[in-house]
Amino acid sequence: MNSSNPFKNFKSDIPASIVVFFVALPLCLGIALASGAPLFSGLIAGIVGGIVVGALSGSHVGVSGPAAGLAAIVLTAISTLGGFENFLLAVVLGGIIQILFGVLRLGIIGYYFPSSVIKGMLTGIGIIIILKQIPYFFGLDKNPEGNFAFLQIDGENTLSELLKTLNAIISGNIDYGATIIAFVGISILILWSNVLSKKGKIFNLIQGPLVAVVVGILFFIFTKDSSLALAPEHLVSVPVPDGFDSFLGQFTTPNFSLIGSTQIWITAFTIALVASLETLLCVEATDKLDPRKRVTPTNRELLAQGTGNIVSGMIGGLPITQVIVRSSANIQSGGKTKASAIIHGFLLVIAVILIPRLINKIPLSVLAAILFIVGYKLAKPALFKKMYDLGWKQFLPFVVTVLGIIFTDLLIGIGLGLAVGIAVILIKSFQNSHFLHIEDKSNGKHKIKMTLAEEVTFFNKGAILNELDSLPRDTFLELDVRKTRYLDNDIIEILEDFSEKARNRNIDIKLISERGIVENPDSFIEFFQLRPKDA
Repeated sequence: MNSSNPFKNFKSDIPASIVVFFVALPLCLGIALASGAPLFSGLIAGIVGGIVVGALSGSHVGVSGPAAGLAAIVLTAISTLGGFENFLLAVVLGGIIQILFGVLRLGIIGYYFPSSVIKGMLTGIGIIIILKQIPYFFGLDKNPEGNFAFLQIDGENTLSELLKTLNAIISGNIDYGATIIAFVGISILILWSNVLSKKGKIFNLIQGPLVAVVVGILFFIFTKDSSLALAPEHLVSVPVPDGFDSFLGQFTTPNFSLIGSTQIWITAFTIALVASLETLLCVEATDKLDPRKRVTPTNRELLAQGTGNIVSGMIGGLPITQVIVRSSANIQSGGKTKASAIIHGFLLVIAVILIPRLINKIPLSVLAAILFIVGYKLAKPALFKKMYDLGWKQFLPFVVTVLGIIFTDLLIGIGLGLAVGIAVILIKSFQNSHFLHIEDKSNGKHKIKMTLAEEVTFFNKGAILNELDSLPRDTFLELDVRKTRYLDNDIIEILEDFSEKARNRNIDIKLISERGIVENPDSFIEFFQLRPKDA
């Protein structure tokens, strides 16, 4: 209904795009910082996510850009692939794989990963983001280990690096200016989120991250000649163009000479898979938040995201996903159509061209404070309690994924969580193969009713065999298979073998099926072969 008049909702979309821009600017820089990438690459990803993905996406209110969930992959990949240009090639190839996902209609891929593992992935990433920002928060040098892995190339690990930082804090070897403005920044963010945002529309229009950044810039300006002055290495550093040609010269291109590298393709597939999962999760959440309850076509979204990643990688940007922080800000600010996402991308272009010197006055410790809140939202302590309350079947894969990501790396952590999730399914399948009901003695015999589940496979052999072997002598067994739609041949063979044992132990068997009742069947194999297949 809006396609006939694209300007119909501009009165709602333009104010919303301004809010999204104010949210996106510090996050683009902060996520680039967390990723160990050039800060300008975060801005490129924000621009491409807004303009390119916004134009191609079928989402009306979703906004795309660089995502915190990919920071772990980016930081590790830049180091292992031997440079940022090599990593950009993986981003481009990841985009191509995403387009292939869309063409193959794999928009439902997210449903094949247990929610406990996906929540564990986001929680683990949130914890790592917090841990890795601690040195920036206190104005210390960049993390010497340079990647997200627990075990580092220098023989240290994440915890030992944090102990070094703690020693520096205790001994007072920190930058006090950076630390003060970081604490001021995080206080503003908490106050804005928990108190002021509920007090009036103005506090939703002007977002907390923007206020923290503005206060950080003012702190830098007014403390220039004092003991709290911030050194240049503690400030954002994006290129300052002299003109349009200089602006174009800031962009980086991929190193296509490594296109045959196995490691590049592994990284590309990882980016494609994690970016697609994060996007599809965000799409699901955004559609629920949309007041009009419009549904985003997931396959088209994968095509749009893939195209965005190709463009972003080609010009030096970080990988892109749809992002819940920007999307929810857009919805809360009254955004009605994709125009708000596209306009916010053009606002980022204007900012990069017109105010790079102002951007370079932002303290890195303020961005670290913003990322602390981002990490906290991904890894809220309440989520651990919620997953625990859901029972061990949800909690175990969740916590294994979290610990796996923190102490190994992202892919191993997800793999461990998936393995535990599959093991849980197998255990429950083993336990739920049948239902046993024991009644009082009838005609001198124990009456036992065994009802088989809807699907009984070879995984259930052990449980059923143990149950049958434990039946006492002089028993009347009622075996009900009316609900069973699939009975594995292994189970039929167990029943066939048991029928011989039953005669020796004076056990009578009544088989109840959809075809009727059979007393002490001569052959289970013949009986089930006569039944329709898988029924």
